Amino acid sequence: MSETHPTTLGALKAQGYESRPVKEEIRSNLVNRLRAGSELFPGIQGYQETVEPQIVNALLARHDFILLGLRGQAKSRILRQLTLLLDERLPILAGSEINDDPLAPVSKYGRLLIEDQGDDAPIAWIERDARFVEKLATPDVTIADMLGDVDPIKAARGGHILADELTIHYGLLPRANRGIFAINELPDLSGKIQVGLFNILQEGDVQVKGYPIRLSLDVLMVFTANPEDYTARGKIITPLKDRIGAEIRTHYPENLEIGTSITRQEAWVARDGACVEIPDFLEETIERIAFLARADKRVDQRSGVSQRMPITVIETAVSSAERRALQHGEDVAVPRLADLYAALPAITGKMELEYEGELQGAERIARELIQQSSSETFDVRAGGADVEDIVEYFETGGALQVGENASSSACVKGFETVPGLLELVGKVGLAGAAASDGVRAAACELVLEALVAQKRISRTSAGYTRTPHQGPTPGQGYQGFDPIGGLNV
Repeated sequence: MSETHPTTLGALKAQGYESRPVKEEIRSNLVNRLRAGSELFPGIQGYQETVEPQIVNALLARHDFILLGLRGQAKSRILRQLTLLLDERLPILAGSEINDDPLAPVSKYGRLLIEDQGDDAPIAWIERDARFVEKLATPDVTIADMLGDVDPIKAARGGHILADELTIHYGLLPRANRGIFAINELPDLSGKIQVGLFNILQEGDVQVKGYPIRLSLDVLMVFTANPEDYTARGKIITPLKDRIGAEIRTHYPENLEIGTSITRQEAWVARDGACVEIPDFLEETIERIAFLARADKRVDQRSGVSQRMPITVIETAVSSAERRALQHGEDVAVPRLADLYAALPAITGKMELEYEGELQGAERIARELIQQSSSETFDVRAGGADVEDIVEYFETGGALQVGENASSSACVKGFETVPGLLELVGKVGLAGAAASDGVRAAACELVLEALVAQKRISRTSAGYTRTPHQGPTPGQGYQGFDPIGGLNV
């Protein structure tokens, strides 16, 4: 191991090691990955033609940059994956708090170590993940947190005066030397902290408790911010904003396919001891809820609707289906429309409402989004399908009542009483003859919910009934199906 990783400065020199700035290191590794066609940001979807090229351009230009976007747009994940562009290991002077370059130390500790031991100075190696320092900006962050402070205990133990650099307890930024320093929600930092960041990056000096110290730090600075923060909670001071090389805008998934793929990748649905089957039309319905919310005027679009919404909705819906399957001893848990209403807390908690939305209430809006999403999914998958027999059944006094906790087989028996319903879901490809009872029940619920949204039939707490003259009252309180735990047709 000593041959591969020298343990002294002399051995490191003999190996021919040459240090390079971190931005040049990242640029070189990025060039190699681009030539090899390697994936740059694993797990990040939907940015290949938009955000990713801009980040690559900034890194090739050796620029610091900021990712500007609403919540739930993978900004922090992208920053953390920048470590993949660092070398696997980096030599530092052993014992250095700020990762001193053995060939060009910047701290007084490092300079004294070289002066005292020369080529016998000990070398340590750090992994790439240890070179990433992240800080969430909050109003209580101090300049000492970021840059450092005088440590009286160090002064007393070492016999140093307080003005000596050896008495400093370094903050986060110096400890990120020769690495990446990421600050989330940059505008939340107070102005004086931002000035300190700018000063140490631009001039290479900083004052700690009034003592001037020069630290020529080698750092890639990356930031995230929400556009709303510029006016709502703070701003980025002009000198620091001017120092940031690139402002890159992130965005939500541009289409349902990308959104569904992200949700499928991130959601935890593979439950221990339970087999879960999620119909693809239900995945689409869940994803549409987020897309509709992002266009709804009652929802605050400046705050955004996070991609975490469909992820938590599908996880909650699966949990609801799992609970039902356990109660009935079913081998497979299949979520259906009733389970989306069980996931209302996962929707309402992800929306900030405008004044009109506050008047109507988050739960009512969430119910309407589920209905509208069901209608659009049905139209896309079965637009033009003949539903007249189904509608006529309810218009002539027919009714259907199925408990939200009813088993899949009980639901299918109930849906068999509605003329043409099971045949329809088979014809339009929602649930063929080979589909399980769970998928057939979910498909039938989607059809009925779409007809409710289109005001062809009505749905109350007592179940599905004939069409009223003015349609169902929005947000009237559909709680899946009437939760009686059984079937009554």
